[in-house]
Amino acid sequence: MIEQTNLAGNFTLPGKSMTVNRMGYGAMQLAGPDVWGPPQDVDTAMAVLREAVESGVNHIDTSDYYGPHVTNQIIKQALYPYPKDLVIVTKVGARRGPDKSWLPALSRQELVDAVHDNLRNLGLDHLDIVNLRVGGVTEPGQESIEEPLTVLAELKRQGLIRHLGLSNITPKQLGEARTITEIVCVQNFYNVAQRNDDAFIDDLAAQGIAYVPFFPLGGFTPLQSSALDAAAAALEATPMQVALAWLLQRSPNILLIPGTSSLAHLRENLQSSMLQLPSEVIADLDAIDGNARIGRHTS
Repeated sequence: MIEQTNLAGNFTLPGKSMTVNRMGYGAMQLAGPDVWGPPQDVDTAMAVLREAVESGVNHIDTSDYYGPHVTNQIIKQALYPYPKDLVIVTKVGARRGPDKSWLPALSRQELVDAVHDNLRNLGLDHLDIVNLRVGGVTEPGQESIEEPLTVLAELKRQGLIRHLGLSNITPKQLGEARTITEIVCVQNFYNVAQRNDDAFIDDLAAQGIAYVPFFPLGGFTPLQSSALDAAAAALEATPMQVALAWLLQRSPNILLIPGTSSLAHLRENLQSSMLQLPSEVIADLDAIDGNARIGRHTS
């Protein structure tokens, strides 16, 4: 277990009711292959969760469609009763088909059912944060999100949800959302090689809204991977550690949720919160994407 409790500093979400350490944990990989069914070793899955929390992680990202139901049930089995400062963030807006496919689930009844599934399987009477997931696999769509978000806003008023976030969305959709309810976080596809959200991240930072990137190593070309490998070798770190450290140094509103079902990989990921990238390494990594326009913030 890593002897630290403040992982890469912390971030206070809008409304100032929740403060989380910037290095969190994503629970998707706790389910079986293809995020379907139970894992081969439930005891190890629970050990990963417990060590993450013992090491200072107080932000866990999950969804009841992981498994489905499996991941949330493992979280409850491992951590309930939950530590008082633990923030569990879940997602709705999708469901799993019998063929293990990922299908949209944005009707009123599907959203209400999803919230209640999360409550039941996590053993909670309210959810800390619920993200509305829209768009495709990695790219946002352009559709209005008023209808599904209004459903979640009603559930928030009923006390079943404390805060709302959005996943896989555009700045325009955020603007639409903020006319309906307060938004505390955005979860989009972003990493050192995929930087379409550069300006968006800076705008969110100015507004005090958290940005949570998914797929921290997704969509790299061989050339980009080679540059990351070179930086990692120079720092005697793994490429994943360097990619995570780059994100942490990118902007103080970025929160990380790397996922793993391995204790060894968990420890590697957490160690990246202590990895300070020299300015010349940051410059080399920034150059991976020649189209990037980064307005860097420092924490």
